Amino acid sequence: MRKFYWYLTAYVKKHGLTVVITVVLAVIIFSFLMPFLAKKISVKKRQYIGMVGDYNLSFLPKEIKQKLSVGLTTVDQEDQSVKPLLAERWVTENEGKTYRFTLKKGVKWQDGQELTPDDINYNLQDVEIISTPNDVIFKLPDTFAPFPAVTIEPIFKQTLERYLVFFKKPSLIGIGPYKISSYEMKNNSLKQIVLESPEEILVYRFYLTEQDAIIGFKKGEVNLLLDIRQPGDLASWPGDTVVIEEKINFDQYLAIFFNHNDPLVTKNLKQALAYATEKPSGDLKAVGPINPKSWAFLEGGKDYSKDLNRAVERLLSVPPEQPLELSLATTVLYLDQANQIKHQWQEFGELAMQKCQESSEVEDKNLCANMEIEVHIKVSNFPDLQDYQLLLIGQEIPVDPDQYFLWHSDQSSNFTNYQNTRIDSILENARQALEYNDRLALYQEFQQFLLEDPPAIFLQHLISYNVSR
Repeated sequence: MRKFYWYLTAYVKKHGLTVVITVVLAVIIFSFLMPFLAKKISVKKRQYIGMVGDYNLSFLPKEIKQKLSVGLTTVDQEDQSVKPLLAERWVTENEGKTYRFTLKKGVKWQDGQELTPDDINYNLQDVEIISTPNDVIFKLPDTFAPFPAVTIEPIFKQTLERYLVFFKKPSLIGIGPYKISSYEMKNNSLKQIVLESPEEILVYRFYLTEQDAIIGFKKGEVNLLLDIRQPGDLASWPGDTVVIEEKINFDQYLAIFFNHNDPLVTKNLKQALAYATEKPSGDLKAVGPINPKSWAFLEGGKDYSKDLNRAVERLLSVPPEQPLELSLATTVLYLDQANQIKHQWQEFGELAMQKCQESSEVEDKNLCANMEIEVHIKVSNFPDLQDYQLLLIGQEIPVDPDQYFLWHSDQSSNFTNYQNTRIDSILENARQALEYNDRLALYQEFQQFLLEDPPAIFLQHLISYNVSR
C-alpha cells in the first residue's frame, strides 16, 4: 500500500498539471463547444417517395425535373400564361419566325459555373439556335406563336459522377434547389434516384404499375405515393395510419373519342350520345380540350349536360339506317366508367326506340329498331389508336391552348381522323397570331365551333391521389 502511495505521489508531481489542464479543457469542450457544434450539424430529413413509370436520365418525370432545374420561361399558375424565368424578357422578330431571349445575369449552375447563352440547347428539330454574349436566338422555319411555351422545359448540363472511387457514370446538373446525389439503374430504367437540398433528401423509387407501388408502400419501401389513380385497399386503412389527398388535374381530362372514319359516326349520333351521357358537376366536369384555368378558356360554352329529351331529338332528326351496335375501347383503369356509359347508352337506346314508335314525324317505323343501342366493351392495356370505333381514354392538355396537333386534319397525331375546314383555319391562324387579343379571340372561336361538332364527349378532369403514411 505504501509502495502504491509513492508511485501515485510521484506521478502527480510529474504529470499533475497536465491532468488538471486536460480535465478543464474536456469540461469546457463538452459543456460549451459540443452543444454549439450540435446546433450547427443538423441531420437532414429523408423522405422515400414512390412513383409509377418507366424513366431514365433522358426522360425524367415532371416532378423531378422541376426540382432539379428550370427553363427560360415558366407558367403562371393563375391563368396558365407563359412568363420569363431564366430569361429577363423575350422579343419576336421576322414576323414571329425569330425569338430572342435575353438571359438574367448572375444565374449559376449547381456546379458554380455561371449560366451563359451557349448553355441553352433545347435540341429542337428544324430550329436554328444562335448565341450572343447576352441573348439566345431561336430561328424557326415558320411563325409559331406558342413557342415561349416550348422553353418552359427545364435545362440541364451533362456531367460525369464519380462512384466506387475509380469509376464514373453520366449525371445531370441543373439550376434548381435540388441536386442529383445518386441513382440506380436496372435494365436501362431508373430504379431509384436521390435528390438532395440543403434541408432534405428525397429518395424516389420507381414501379412499373400502381399495384407494384402500393405493395412497395405496404412493405415500407416508401412512405409517400405520388399521383396514384386508384389507391385500392389503402383507402380503407385507418385515418391515423394513412392520409389520402385527392387532387383534380385540370391539365388532364377523360373523354370518349370518336373515330370519324367509321360510317356510323355522324354529327347527330355524336351529339345524341353526348346528351345521353352522365357527367360530374362543378370543377370536376370537363367541357372541352382547353384547361379551365387557362387565359384562353371559353366560359359558358356548350357543355352537353345530360338531357335525354335533346338526345332523343338529335337521334330522331336523322334516324340511323343501320343498327347502333357500338364498340367502346378502353383500359382497365377506366373499365368501371365504361360499364356505366354502356348502361346509360343502352337505356337511352330503349327510350329512343319507344319515342320513335310514338312519333308521327318518323314515317318508316322499321327504322325505330335501329335506335336500340348495343355496346361492346373492349379492354386492353394499350388500345390501338388506328383501329377503334369509340375510345374512352385520358388525355394530357398542353400548357399553351394550341390544339393543332390533335384536331387539325393534316396531323398524323389526329387519331380521331377529325376533319373540319373551319377548325383547321382557326388553328392555323392562331399559330400565326402574335397579339394576345387576337389569339384569345381565335381560341374562343375554336372552342365554340369544336363543341358544335364534337370530336369527343368530354367527361371530367382526371383525379389522382397522393398517399402518405
